Amino acid sequence: MKWQPTGVLALAALIFTPLVASAQSQSEQPYTYQADVPSVEPVLGYEIGTKISSPDAIYHYFLALSESQSERVKLIEYGRSWEGRPLFFVAVSAPHNIAQLPDYGANMRALGDPRETSKREAEQLMRTVPSSVWLSYGVHGNEISSPEAAMMTLYHLLADTSEDTKSWLDNTVVFIDPLQNPDGRARFVSRYYATVGLMHDADRRSAEHNEPWPQGRSNHYLFDLNRDWIALTQPEIKGHVAALRDFPPLLFVDLHEMGGDSSYYFTPEARPYNPYITESQREILHWVGRNNAEWFDGAGYDYYTREIFDAFYPGYGASWPLYSGSVAMTYEMASARGHQFERKDGSTLTYLDGVERHFTSSLATIETASIRREELLSRYREYRVSAVEQGRDSDKRTVILADANNKAGQQRLASLMQEHGIEVMSNSSAVEVCDTRYPKGSYFVDLAQPNYRLIRVLLDEQIDMATDFVEQQKQRKANLLNDQIYDVTGWSLPLMFDVDVTYCDDTVTLPIVDGTIEPIAPGRVINPAAQVGFIVQADDANGSRFIAAALRAGLAVKQSELPFTHEKAGTFPAGTLILTRAENNDSDLAKTLERLAYDTGADVVGVDSSWVLDGPNFGSENVQSLTAPRIAVAWDEPVSSLSAGHTRFVIERQLGYPVTAIRTTQLVSSSLEGIDVLLMPESQASYTTYFSASSLKNLRDWVERGGVLITLGNATGWAVEAGLLSTHMEYATHSGVADDASETVLKPAQQIESEDALKEHIKASEKMPDYVPGALVNVNVDQNHWLTAGIQSELVATFTGNQVFAPLSIDKGRNLAWFAAGDEVLASGLLWPEIKQQLPFKPQLMVEPLGEGMLIAYTQSPTYRAYMDGWLPLLANSLFLAPAKTK
Repeated sequence: MKWQPTGVLALAALIFTPLVASAQSQSEQPYTYQADVPSVEPVLGYEIGTKISSPDAIYHYFLALSESQSERVKLIEYGRSWEGRPLFFVAVSAPHNIAQLPDYGANMRALGDPRETSKREAEQLMRTVPSSVWLSYGVHGNEISSPEAAMMTLYHLLADTSEDTKSWLDNTVVFIDPLQNPDGRARFVSRYYATVGLMHDADRRSAEHNEPWPQGRSNHYLFDLNRDWIALTQPEIKGHVAALRDFPPLLFVDLHEMGGDSSYYFTPEARPYNPYITESQREILHWVGRNNAEWFDGAGYDYYTREIFDAFYPGYGASWPLYSGSVAMTYEMASARGHQFERKDGSTLTYLDGVERHFTSSLATIETASIRREELLSRYREYRVSAVEQGRDSDKRTVILADANNKAGQQRLASLMQEHGIEVMSNSSAVEVCDTRYPKGSYFVDLAQPNYRLIRVLLDEQIDMATDFVEQQKQRKANLLNDQIYDVTGWSLPLMFDVDVTYCDDTVTLPIVDGTIEPIAPGRVINPAAQVGFIVQADDANGSRFIAAALRAGLAVKQSELPFTHEKAGTFPAGTLILTRAENNDSDLAKTLERLAYDTGADVVGVDSSWVLDGPNFGSENVQSLTAPRIAVAWDEPVSSLSAGHTRFVIERQLGYPVTAIRTTQLVSSSLEGIDVLLMPESQASYTTYFSASSLKNLRDWVERGGVLITLGNATGWAVEAGLLSTHMEYATHSGVADDASETVLKPAQQIESEDALKEHIKASEKMPDYVPGALVNVNVDQNHWLTAGIQSELVATFTGNQVFAPLSIDKGRNLAWFAAGDEVLASGLLWPEIKQQLPFKPQLMVEPLGEGMLIAYTQSPTYRAYMDGWLPLLANSLFLAPAKTK
């Protein structure tokens, strides 16, 4: 069957006029539609494509069809967005498949686990298990056509009476998630219709096509949800992953939009491919793409493949399912970003054009899933069998998470592994593995499991791109062309979480954790009846959360800038917290601390005396009293909405402390009195255009009166330009030398004797370093400063962009963290050769005193994508200890 629309009016007629013949199969037989299946118009009051449906409307339509056609469709809610909107999908199939839906997940897991299911049992299952395809729409709230196409697809599958559709649903379950990001879509729809005048405007300059900050792409916390599939920080993706684990599909499609001057993109993806994607999976991607192409050819639609949207980073929705055995892909439609859009060639793209093409690709993919059912099931089984075999043969048979220096990170990583569907074991007593004794509560992962490749892609320190592809990119860089890498190249979770993971070639037999591994293991209070006070280590995320919680609870908290040894309780590192009964006149102090310990994961040690054998006493000047600071973050243009959202989320949801978002128009025109800490996230354009000389003076005056200004990423470059930070940015190490501008026509001759000499001769002068799409780099930390109290001597940071800074001179401030030396600088991913030579010993963290206050400058953001958990303690020091030092 091939879809052959006769135009948008015919397509609208298909959906809204029962019994209309608007599509034809290969045998030229028209379709008819059942009158008892409600189309969109009688349910929502408008025809499809005439209005951009709100999240409430989409949910209402799906609910109406699930209730009226309950034998063939089931609606399942998997969560709620930050703003309380339902996150849901429907399963659509023939009645006998829907009746057996509760068994579907168990059957797929049995099929994909050779440890539990023999080859013969698997063959029996494959005779009965239906094929499946999961269609996910609307992950970006301003990519508007795909959720509407989801409604069309659901209607068509339920109302169409053709033999083609019946045969699909007879052997295939179609999962439809119509709206992954309801909060972002609600933001877009509201703001879009607020700009519409007498008629919809196709002019790309019109307000309709230029969204105000922060646009509708992201969710409530301004995250790009299509980058969150490895860290699972947002409820939309956490719930989606849980749903996919419950109902693992054979095919998965993530349907998007792109620039309005393009056409339509579908699989196969561009290079580079992640090496943990198998050749068999890549062949299936070609099956899907070829069938899509036949449908698009039949409809007269332009499309392209392979040129963009690579499959290297595993954190996309269209990547993550690949590593559990599904075959996942991305579809992209040119976006009208409204009702109509005038393209550069003069043609007009309509909203309905996008709906129509996404609808067409959805049906084509369902057909592939149905026709290829036996092959897809067989290859799913083979993928997971080979995963177990490769894990069993690996010299890294067992992964061990037992980091005594970062129990918070260890717990978070174990919890996340389980959330990804990975089997995690734990020991209830000390155990010896590979000649090392591990304490109770350690975690172990056996690689000989069906998710072997998922384990490797999440944990491996280095995953290489194909050598020839990298060489091509280096050549492009040499010619001042952009590289063809779509996203970050390094993402190892242990490195980002600062967790020491070890590997062992022994097999470990321990019970798999059946219950949920919580991301925060409850802490406890030791000696709650202590007479003098309580001590809390704050050298991991548990301690950072405790600081925030204790200050919010109104407790008097002190923090030691140096390590000390208590006469009874033992030795504690720099950064340790002290809470005395004398300063906390609360009869329920012990109960309050027990609650905080349970919630934050921090252990609290009660002491009956304050006597310290070594290091500062509780009353020392090296023990700083903390006060609850008022923290603000710059908001609105020119701030990067992603950076602002990541930063606010990390502070509010990972540390648990409220943040005041101040729009830049207020920031540059209002007093900052009452604000203790101001964070300047990364920016899309320079802050220079927003800060006049007078507003910059006001900001500097606030800092000099005791304010703490924190710049993140490229905001640090603005601080240099504004004269707030006494350093400079660097050109590329091997830039050419600028010519004498006075000699422009005739210059002395230069002899060029080789091709290498020619390349050197034509190098751009004063060139910025090559842009890095995203790598992980090693960082060394100066531990001899109060700001780094309790911080490990080595961390891993992201490096994105091309800003490299010279170190501060010692008379201006301190360089507290810098990129590691030489070949040690790269931790994971890809750095271009020249910038790899340039980065060593350049600062990642600088602090410069300004009057009574200070500027804390991170050259790379510690809040990037909210997955750099290893930086939480240092960020907490910047937020809580720094303002205490300025009082």
